[in-house]
Amino acid sequence: MYIREHAQTLIARLDEPVSRLIVVAGPRQTGKTTLVRKILQRERSPAEYSYLALDELTVPSPYTSMTDQVTYTVAGIRKPDIEWITMQWGKARKAADNPELERGFILVLDEIQKIPQWSEVVKGLWDADRALNRPLHVVLLGSAPLLMQQGLTESLAGRFELIRNTHWSFLEMSEAFNLDLPGYLYFGGYPGAAEYVTEQSRWADYVRSSLIEPNIEKDILMMTRVDKPALLKQLFELACHYSGRELSLNKMKGRLDNAGNETTLAGYINLLTNAGLLTGLQKFANQQHRRRASPPKLNVLNTALMTAMSGYTYEQARADRTFWGHLVESAVGAHLYNRGIPDVRLYYWRDGNNEVDFIIEKGSMRVAIEVKSATGDGSRRGLEKFNERFKPQRTILVGGQGEPLELFLSSGPDDWFGEQ
Repeated sequence: MYIREHAQTLIARLDEPVSRLIVVAGPRQTGKTTLVRKILQRERSPAEYSYLALDELTVPSPYTSMTDQVTYTVAGIRKPDIEWITMQWGKARKAADNPELERGFILVLDEIQKIPQWSEVVKGLWDADRALNRPLHVVLLGSAPLLMQQGLTESLAGRFELIRNTHWSFLEMSEAFNLDLPGYLYFGGYPGAAEYVTEQSRWADYVRSSLIEPNIEKDILMMTRVDKPALLKQLFELACHYSGRELSLNKMKGRLDNAGNETTLAGYINLLTNAGLLTGLQKFANQQHRRRASPPKLNVLNTALMTAMSGYTYEQARADRTFWGHLVESAVGAHLYNRGIPDVRLYYWRDGNNEVDFIIEKGSMRVAIEVKSATGDGSRRGLEKFNERFKPQRTILVGGQGEPLELFLSSGPDDWFGEQ
């Protein structure tokens, strides 16, 4: 099994004395479940943990019925609820209290956000265990928007440590699935889709039906109030088409049916960002209010979304230089976002004909990054103008005559900011 870098963080936390809930969150189909299951199987015996996938379970639900003066019990089926979680937590407590388990016990609740009022129950159970210093690690898994918005930051603030399971990078997809650079740009960073890359129509269908549709239908529309679901879906499709390009909210309204106001569109972009699908970059400016008022530059967070929605085959995508250029720029933007969060802030810059594709900030440090998809294109005009005005710590040209794209997509924040 390929072990991702942050897996070592999870292993280390499970070996430490219990102090906080462990939350593994990230976009759909990025390997959260596989990661945790494989670590438990490799690092612990079956007696040391309980893994419960709440979206896959049904549990007996006995109830009483009376017909013709005869009372009898019927065993029905229902989904897990807060009472069932409490019961399973109680079983884990008994195991954790067993002195023969020297390393305590681990309870894993996968897709916990599917249970109504889960956070209040978890808070009460967790606080009771902490009062007794019980050696019970609790790991919560779920899709990023629901865990972050519905419970963690409200009921469980200060009680959890978040381990982000982001989209897979070029380096990871290369090492795990032997994807070359053009293959990664087109097929993106979904590990579950990697086995279908030799069957392009099957791959595209998998991305659309197993990744995009559940992300929107289950992770957003079923769990969040969205007044115009058709508009949100249209916005996602528009973003995939315009990824790597600046598009004002007003122009978006002109391209969408029943778009409503700009506040609605901005809110939907935020929902899609939290779901790990795309983001809207703000324009860089020294004044915060000017950043917030700027038209967003849309960027998918996994290039598979862009290509699967384009209808292009791999060969057609490579032949269309304009599309491939947007794909290269989108891949760099996705890499900066996925590797940089939450410490790195990401913007773009434009002033007249001068523009820089990406501006990244970390604390007081600032770096300007320009992306060139053509081999001989090494223009630095935008970088030079930005450097004159804002004096960043570094300017980086990616592609063209600058740093090779393959090398940049294998880098991280320490490389971007020149930190040791």
